[in-house]
Amino acid sequence: MVQAQRTAFRKRSGERLMTRFTTRRLLFLFSGLLALTACGGESEYGTTESAVAASGGGVTIDVVTTQVFPGGFNGAVRIVDTAFPTPISSFEIVFQLGGGAGVSGTGWNGIISAPTGANRTATNPDWLQFNPIHIGQTWDVGFNGTGTFSTSTIVSARINGQAITLGNGGGGDTTAPTVTLVSSATTVTTASSITLTATATDNAGGSGVARVDFFDGATLIGTDANAPYTQLVNLTAANNGLHTYRANAVDAATNSGPSNPVAVTVNIGVTAPAQFRVNAQGRITRNGQLFPVRCGSWFGLEGRHEPSNADVNKSGAPMELYMGNTFWANNNAGTNRTIQQTMTEITNAGINMVRFPVTPQTLNANDPQGRDPNLKNHPSVRIANSRLALETFVKLAAQNNIQVLLDMHSCSNFVGWRKGRLDARPPYVDRDRENYDFKRETFSCAATGNPSTVTTIQAYNETLWLNDLRTLAGLGQQLGVDNIIGIDIFNEPWDYTWAEWKGLSERAYQAINAVNPNTLVFVQGISGTAGNQDGTPTTITQVPFGSTATNPNWGENLFEVRTSPPAIPKDRIVFSPHTYGPSVFVQRQFMDPAQTQCTGLEGDAAGNARCNVVINPTLLRNGWEEHFGYLKGLGYAVVVGEFGGNLDWPGGQAAIRDRNRWGYLAPGADGLWQNAFVDYMVSKGIEGCYWSINPESGDTAGWYSHAYDPITNTAGWGEWRPFDTRKTTLLNRFWGR
Repeated sequence: MVQAQRTAFRKRSGERLMTRFTTRRLLFLFSGLLALTACGGESEYGTTESAVAASGGGVTIDVVTTQVFPGGFNGAVRIVDTAFPTPISSFEIVFQLGGGAGVSGTGWNGIISAPTGANRTATNPDWLQFNPIHIGQTWDVGFNGTGTFSTSTIVSARINGQAITLGNGGGGDTTAPTVTLVSSATTVTTASSITLTATATDNAGGSGVARVDFFDGATLIGTDANAPYTQLVNLTAANNGLHTYRANAVDAATNSGPSNPVAVTVNIGVTAPAQFRVNAQGRITRNGQLFPVRCGSWFGLEGRHEPSNADVNKSGAPMELYMGNTFWANNNAGTNRTIQQTMTEITNAGINMVRFPVTPQTLNANDPQGRDPNLKNHPSVRIANSRLALETFVKLAAQNNIQVLLDMHSCSNFVGWRKGRLDARPPYVDRDRENYDFKRETFSCAATGNPSTVTTIQAYNETLWLNDLRTLAGLGQQLGVDNIIGIDIFNEPWDYTWAEWKGLSERAYQAINAVNPNTLVFVQGISGTAGNQDGTPTTITQVPFGSTATNPNWGENLFEVRTSPPAIPKDRIVFSPHTYGPSVFVQRQFMDPAQTQCTGLEGDAAGNARCNVVINPTLLRNGWEEHFGYLKGLGYAVVVGEFGGNLDWPGGQAAIRDRNRWGYLAPGADGLWQNAFVDYMVSKGIEGCYWSINPESGDTAGWYSHAYDPITNTAGWGEWRPFDTRKTTLLNRFWGR
């Protein structure tokens, strides 16, 4: 593995290890929580009806649809523990589907047996004993349905080995709740928001209503599980026209009732596009006024990695906007945190720009990795698909006067951080990593030249990439907003030579400019080698980066721009290098010069040799200046696309493998690095985007603190805590606040 391949590779992997559950039991627990809060009866094509539930012995059992799509549906055998005398740790439900509907596969959160005549049997997973169903909870054994769902029959049931006498109809609650809907406005003429309020009642009393789903036409736009049932709807010129909103109330027995329709007319004047430029001093302007960049990254929609033994979406790569409100938090009640709450907090703290990573798959509203049942946000804030989540974020950011930098982060949500090029293919840099479940040797972004390990190809190339950049460039006009400050054309293109990346950057500018001449083009650097993942991994090209005393991070190397600048107007290009300290990767420039045995070591090898980590600001400044800092003196805009780190490394959120390897070091080295880098940027007038606002990053942590701890609180993943005041102090110094 060559040096440039290793550089910063730990951050790329750690950043994506979003589900950090370290034992099989915890994985089972979270899968069980998903089943216990599953929401049936909703579809982008409308609400579906379930059959009459069968009840008896303190349980209600039904077969419901959870999503309908052309040619099939997702369904579930649903068990509601209404008053069963003991926690439910096993079950055996025999059922039939009517109307020619069928079941494909064996299901999840339980096992669906092969048919015996017309009957199918749903049985519990063996691990339910660790997380039994309690009174008031619901368990779904999910399955992929074929054909069209119409009716179902519960033939028999055994709970904890006990046969249950069931009554279809009279034995259970079959009365649908009632719901009425009102809107805070019926006419909208300026970009703003409306509030939909539903009043729902049920024959079982106030506790009978389980949730209220809100729809715009046939599109689910939100869910509220707590009275008063409300939904905030953000509206811009992109929403002009007549909207028919409705609500659907669902009770604990899964009966559902629709509300009255509410019509809202939207007629918002189109916002004139803002013009973003770079002035003669290398500073960004908005409509001619200086725009001081105070930026943070908010990631999630580019994809995360699911464990290979997860019971839902094994080894998947779901795309979801993190907002600190997971479905299992606070005993399944969530945290009540919303996107708007976070936007209010970060703007009050100084943020005026967010770097927002996406992948090609994010743009596809129908990609299953961006939809249920693969999402972990609480149902009250869950967004139906990844494309809608992107659009919702951009529109809400506009309302909060936050500019958005759209970052094409990878060629694939599965391949993720490894890629380095548009058509990346294995072998990847983490193929030999020890104690690591998230390798992607079976996935490739290349249509050809793949090794035999590849079983799934998500082919990507320059043509597809340029089309995606055009889509991003046109997003502001599509949504009727003017806050798209620029397009970060490709994250860390570390596997290209400068000549290759320069040409791609020039063609990216031409594609973006043809769609949106008012936005900026952010161009990252490369690394120290190229051609590692081009189909010929044994022929690697060394790339100039200046003195070998310091090694460039992936995306940091802009050394050759001095003699070979890209043909992009100076007032439209922003150079955007990335750089990180030891919590992301221990590079050779961090070695203690007093330990001669450590000279030239880095990464795991340095930790295995128990090398000290020393932060030498003078040495580091020389490297930063060679790699990208000199561009400020040439009048270019320089906005560092990513920097940050775990101030408690090798403790804090650091992975157990890193704690074990580097545990002999006292915390503090990464804090010294971050402060040295902020000092350098301030002295040069360089701006930047902090990685990251949200705390799910495995090795940098976030500005927000995290309930998660890799040893003491793995269940706290995704639950945010207040800002880390040490990082607030650092950012205030960086921003001059």
